[in-house]
Amino acid sequence: MATLPNPLPRLATDPSGRSLGLQLPPGRLVDATGDGPWHEPLLWHAEKGSAPGTWKALGAPAARVGLLPVLVDLAGCRAGTEDWPLLPAEASYPGDHDAEEVLGEYWSQETDGQVSDETEPFGARWPGLASAGVLAADPETRAAQVADALHSDRGTWSEWIEEPHLALVPARRSADIPAAIGWTGPLNYDQDVARVCAVLRSWEDRFGARVVALGRDTLVVSVAAPPTGTEDAEALAAEHYALCPDIVARSGPGSVGAYARELVGATGWSFWWD
Repeated sequence: MATLPNPLPRLATDPSGRSLGLQLPPGRLVDATGDGPWHEPLLWHAEKGSAPGTWKALGAPAARVGLLPVLVDLAGCRAGTEDWPLLPAEASYPGDHDAEEVLGEYWSQETDGQVSDETEPFGARWPGLASAGVLAADPETRAAQVADALHSDRGTWSEWIEEPHLALVPARRSADIPAAIGWTGPLNYDQDVARVCAVLRSWEDRFGARVVALGRDTLVVSVAAPPTGTEDAEALAAEHYALCPDIVARSGPGSVGAYARELVGATGWSFWWD
């Protein structure tokens, strides 16, 4: 995939990041992949867990030098994200994919042309993309708020992200972070994570979404322009179901229509793949 110049190699000789205008805590550069060492670092992550305020204090300045923040869940990882099976060589470029086509393929793949209770109120036919929301907050401010909530609101978020650490990734936009590191969370659903990133790009454009956290198979995004009405929420819920059916069928309320009610005004969305 197309990439920008990677500032991370500079941290090998300047771990504090001062030459980049940063003040980083002790951390680790990661170039390990499921296929062996990558030709340059894929990401940097802090050795210690993050806390409320970390995103704003470290992530925002890093973004100005081309390193985008994301929280990575390192629960049970002795070697940090080196324990993750990252496969950057398997990711194409997100810009080569059309989000509506990708979601339509996912929907058809999941429904197989059959009407079920899960797809209510739409039946088997793909309903198309939801209308864009209206910004209720600055997207970067909302991302910092959701990042803080991952630490402070443990009852809501602990099942998604157990041990968040701040990571910095060289990427063009937040939606591209999974492809930039070769994240394999949805590998059993789609072997090319760039297709998932194409959907995330569309959500960035329509809903002010930002990728806030990644686990081995979990994803949390912030939302600055959530739907405010039922009809728009239902169309968006169909997109979520297409991308990640389990959030409706297994961990959710059982139907797209019922799940849509959870999306009205929601400032963050969570996904997981088995």
